[in-house]
Amino acid sequence: MAFPLSSSITLSFTPSTPKRHFLSTHFAFRFSQARSQENARPFQLKVQCKASKEAFVKDKSQCRNIPTSFNLSTLINGTMKLENVIAVILILAEITSPLPLAGWDFWSISPANAVLYSPETKLPRTGELALRRAIPANTNMKAIQDSLEDISYLLRIPQRKPYGTMEGNVKKALKIAVDGKDSILASIPADLREKGLTLYSSLVDGKGGLEALLKSIKDQDPDRVSVGLASSLDTVAELELLQAPGLSFLLPEQYLRYPRLTGRAIVELTIEKGDGSSFSPEAGGELRKTATIQVVLDGYSAPLTTGNFAKLVTDGAYDGTKLSCINQAIISENDTGKNGYSVPLEIMPSGQFEPLYKTTLSVQDGELPVLPLSVYGAVAMAHSEVSEEYSSPYQFFFYLYDKRNSGLGGISFEEGQFSVFGYTTAGREILPQIKTGDIIKSAKLVEGRDRLVLSSES
Repeated sequence: MAFPLSSSITLSFTPSTPKRHFLSTHFAFRFSQARSQENARPFQLKVQCKASKEAFVKDKSQCRNIPTSFNLSTLINGTMKLENVIAVILILAEITSPLPLAGWDFWSISPANAVLYSPETKLPRTGELALRRAIPANTNMKAIQDSLEDISYLLRIPQRKPYGTMEGNVKKALKIAVDGKDSILASIPADLREKGLTLYSSLVDGKGGLEALLKSIKDQDPDRVSVGLASSLDTVAELELLQAPGLSFLLPEQYLRYPRLTGRAIVELTIEKGDGSSFSPEAGGELRKTATIQVVLDGYSAPLTTGNFAKLVTDGAYDGTKLSCINQAIISENDTGKNGYSVPLEIMPSGQFEPLYKTTLSVQDGELPVLPLSVYGAVAMAHSEVSEEYSSPYQFFFYLYDKRNSGLGGISFEEGQFSVFGYTTAGREILPQIKTGDIIKSAKLVEGRDRLVLSSES
């Protein structure tokens, strides 16, 4: 729709609250004058905000400078038609009305702001939490986990903590555990059920279980609550891992020739300084020529990516690899001579049951991964040099997440763009000490070798 007007209207809004600094907002509407309907251009909206340094408004009459009426003789100039007046009135009504007119989408909240205020932006901020949430376990166990994890957020409240709410959360978890005992144990394979029963008993009434946690909450001892909560969540994770002995989905047929990891594995990396210097000592220790980092690989969410990485580790491909520090990341050298696979980009979206392949996520549209990049010590594969739909067959990086350099909601600008496949769980304090030129002396698969599946082609 075109508006053949040549007038320019400027509205100024000034807050009336005294003794504060505000933003003075000016809306300028410019309408192009068209000689004919065919040459008419759509109107353009220009919004300009500038800071006002005035501490307060002395004259209260200036606080009501939004005009309630206009001299139409200044607008109706010459041959201006009635529809032009109506168009101006509609625009003014759009500005002053608390509700947007139907169909005028540019006043709606943008997707970026919607993500900022969405509860889904409560991403896990530690590798341990992200890994625990990624386990595809029994629904009763997930309900217990969610109830307990809420207490972690309640503990952050300063001064008067909501112990009553915490007590309710633990009682809810206890009821689910007791009522759902048969379902919880039935989800564990028969050969692991005895171990599962021991863990279940520990969770309910063990030394670090829910009954003990409930007593700590009633005593209103935040330190004991924190320790007991961590112990209970660790037991929950162990039970969930017993319930998930393999993948909960089928891989696409075209990817069955790739190595794959059907669960969890642990890789231990030994790092040494390239310039012969030492790492900072541990508490009460001595300077170290080498330092050790442990990475937990999550095959539940990224079976192909972890499978390729684990195979390279067992082949000794990373032994002697140099590291470089670039833009919040520690990246391994790109050695195209190594025999890795160009695995398709593999990302498990939150709320889904299987990964997406060759597809990135749109964080602004609310899509978030099960394994977020926005965690300090996240481990991901670099993109292939040929196509961003594939990961590099060999090159990986540690992501040094920094909230100060992140986007809305504390989400990394690169979130949902890389195949994250694990997290640094031990040795995180080593990461900031690594410099360009340092070397991976050795990389070993210390746990999970039995979960690595290799095809005949592998």
